[in-house]
Amino acid sequence: MVEFNPDGSLKLPGHVQRRKDENLDRMRRGLCMRIRREVVNFSAPKKCILKLTLSEAIADQRFVETIYNYFSGSAKTPTKLRRTGPKEYEVEIETDFRRCSDCQSLINRYKEHLDRNVIEEKGSCTFTRHIRNWSEEDYFD
Repeated sequence: MVEFNPDGSLKLPGHVQRRKDENLDRMRRGLCMRIRREVVNFSAPKKCILKLTLSEAIADQRFVETIYNYFSGSAKTPTKLRRTGPKEYEVEIETDFRRCSDCQSLINRYKEHLDRNVIEEKGSCTFTRHIRNWSEEDYFD
């Protein structure tokens, strides 16, 4: 059943509103980062942007550039880091065959540094991870 707010907008379901409130609380109080994946150009040459937003509790922001510098040294895809605000960054990921896997690699590095305390938003990105239902019984008797 669809419910409406007094202003006429749609009311969010309870679980969606709870998740949204929890994420806002994490961004206010905890050491957290929000990463939004956006595809800027869907036709060749494809280009994506990761929008990084740091929580209010993070005082030392040097880790963003340090992790990016280590990543860019080993990445196959050409990338650029740009600071867009006091606690906001953009990572431009240009076209390459390994674009999506390099992007995931960078996100995983930030997750590892922040002990998995990262809010990841898909945005307009079409990449989905391959989840394999691997079972030992399928290959070994």
